[in-house]
Amino acid sequence: MGNPYDTAAERTSVLGPTLRFKGELHADEELLIRGHIEGSITHTQRITVCAEGVVKASIRAQIIAVEGTVEGDLLAEKSVQVKETARLKGNIHAPNVSIVDGAQFNGNIAMDVAKRAASQAAHDSVARTPKTATQAK
Repeated sequence: MGNPYDTAAERTSVLGPTLRFKGELHADEELLIRGHIEGSITHTQRITVCAEGVVKASIRAQIIAVEGTVEGDLLAEKSVQVKETARLKGNIHAPNVSIVDGAQFNGNIAMDVAKRAASQAAHDSVARTPKTATQAK
């Protein structure tokens, strides 16, 4: 088994509940936000604003999950998930959006259907590709 931190997709960073950050945040690993962030967030992976997290920032990432409080616009390449504990004030732009009953949301949603279709087609072609002996292990 290799080092779990070999690729950015395998890493997770946690910004703890006592953390206060103001500015531009950029990273390539999955991010869990439990503290307070103000500014802008740009990631290439998944971002989760945990139930105790408070974010006043625009967020750009592959996947964005909101369980806490966010004031700012969300732009996701794949999807945005707004959980029942979420309080979101801002616009959402993503090919897939889910808002669970009980969530507080005030804003607009723009879903790019062409991007969603392209993403699904790419996923389907990968799923149909036969695995080699080394991939199957």
